[in-house]
Amino acid sequence: MKRTTKDNLLYAPVGAFFHVMAHLPWWLLYGIADVAYFIVFHVVRYRRKIVWKNLTECFPEKTEAELREIERESYRQFADYFVETIKILHISDSDIKKRFVFKGVEQIDQAFDEGRSMMLYAAHYCNWEWIMSVTRWTRHKPGNGVTFGQVYQPLENEWFDRFFLRLRGHFGSVCYPKRYVYLEMVRKIRRSEKMIVGFISDQHPLSNDEGHVIKFLNHPTALISGSEEIARRLDLKVMYADVRHISRGHYECTIVPICNHPAELPKGEITDRYARLLENRIIAEPPYWLWTHNRWKRPVQYPKAEQQSEEGQSK
Repeated sequence: MKRTTKDNLLYAPVGAFFHVMAHLPWWLLYGIADVAYFIVFHVVRYRRKIVWKNLTECFPEKTEAELREIERESYRQFADYFVETIKILHISDSDIKKRFVFKGVEQIDQAFDEGRSMMLYAAHYCNWEWIMSVTRWTRHKPGNGVTFGQVYQPLENEWFDRFFLRLRGHFGSVCYPKRYVYLEMVRKIRRSEKMIVGFISDQHPLSNDEGHVIKFLNHPTALISGSEEIARRLDLKVMYADVRHISRGHYECTIVPICNHPAELPKGEITDRYARLLENRIIAEPPYWLWTHNRWKRPVQYPKAEQQSEEGQSK
């Protein structure tokens, strides 16, 4: 029996459970999220040490009481993210539009009207899975030479990888594996097709990528530089999805322009602009970033000029 067949049999109950969950009313889903929060935070204590280390180093000016509240709220948001993401399986257009409101989306339609393709920077903030519901707001829809896409890192578990691909394609977007996204974009653009592709670029770079090092949340931080390089090579209009938490299960996403022609800017400038936009949002509302990620596990050094500046300020 092939591995995929075994996985289908083994995980079929999991898939059925997720589909049942997706049909539940919101009040019951958030009740499940409350239970999940208690178990993950108080019982399992999932990555509590990493979260606390990240928070204390990023916000040294905050009191312990303030940091503890951010910590608790971040785990509540993590639990909400889980049930909200499962809900995508059976969410209606009217429901998602009520809960994830877009502003500035006309910029996407205008770029498509001009024949331009776009890169949309995003982050692990609030519910990033809901960003692709932008297709329910744009005048241009997937198909007929227009593609809405997102970059993803394939999961090791084949069943969960296929499950999340189906889930993430609910709003009509296409998922591109990180290692192949550039080639896919080149292929489509050469055929005069138009695209907007979402890049979640707030992870630390892979070990074979030095990244672009800047000061970010009180740390020397290497940010993924490949996204900017793709934008430069393909002359993509670059935007940022600035997501804001309104209330439980309700978000607002503003499309913020970053640049029109990337090659006109100095190298690293696009990544810098993205980082500043994201940092400002995190500082304004800290609980809604994914603090469980061990982002600074590989220490990096500032570029020489910036390192001298930091040393001068610390004296």
